[in-house]
Amino acid sequence: MIRSHRDGARQPSYGRGVQTSPGAPWHGILVATALPLRADLGIDHEAYAAHVRFLAEGGCHGVVPNGSLGEYQTLTPQERAAVVQTTVQAAPAGFPVVPGVAAYGALEARRWTEQAAQAGCAAVMLLPPNAYRADEESVMAHYREVAKVGLPIVAYNNPIDTKVDLTPALLARLHGEGLIVAVKEFTGDVRRAYQIAELAPGLDLLCGSDDVALELAVAGAAGWIAGVPNALPSQCAALWHSACAGDLSAAVPAYRRLHPLLRWDSTTEFVQAIKLMMDEAGRYGGPCRPPRGPVPSSAADAIRALVQSIVDGG
Repeated sequence: MIRSHRDGARQPSYGRGVQTSPGAPWHGILVATALPLRADLGIDHEAYAAHVRFLAEGGCHGVVPNGSLGEYQTLTPQERAAVVQTTVQAAPAGFPVVPGVAAYGALEARRWTEQAAQAGCAAVMLLPPNAYRADEESVMAHYREVAKVGLPIVAYNNPIDTKVDLTPALLARLHGEGLIVAVKEFTGDVRRAYQIAELAPGLDLLCGSDDVALELAVAGAAGWIAGVPNALPSQCAALWHSACAGDLSAAVPAYRRLHPLLRWDSTTEFVQAIKLMMDEAGRYGGPCRPPRGPVPSSAADAIRALVQSIVDGG
């Protein structure tokens, strides 16, 4: 039974304690974690560790550090490795850590995957080459190289940023070779859920765009790699559980309330927007590193008002 209560930071909570994954480590709600930065733009590891524990208590099933929302592109190699270590140390038992291991090339991505394995991570999330418009055979070679490490790989399809589209047919090839176990689908095209199920029936579909979470849950997605739960984990958990249970009488109204915020996950300013949501919800989001600047004031005011209305509504 879903219940909400205040925890002193204006943030309702979906139950207490770790919400163990409903299946494989990449199932359920995995939060692509925002990274708290101090005023000097250094990483606040203490605040980040507290955030990981907060998400575990808030109804989420795991975390994905070092994704785009974690500003991995702006981190030094030492910082990026330290983020993984902090995440693993902060995560309660049964709360999987699935770091992003995206890199310019396969050799670097393989090194990040080896680091994740040494740190005790359950799986990794991997983009295709993110600075080269790779053809299909180059994509296959990229995933083959990283798969040598032996950790389960969640492919990340984000053709908007990478210019490489992991089409349903290409995903079927990757899965058929045993290179990937799931895909984070970020195209926003909900029709792909059915194409993927037809071409690669054993491949787990994970929602990658917050603003199609309901549609992909109904289509049978095994999980949601999500952004907005950084600020509103209990409300997003309630939505996801209702949708997966087929309780549309609860899921649709919740989705309508959240959707103006969920849309920000698919915008250029998604990192700073979600950090602003965290600040307004009583969590610490903080600044972003360049080149990301603040959300424009008119949009920021709208985000604050939306978050406040949802928090006040419980």
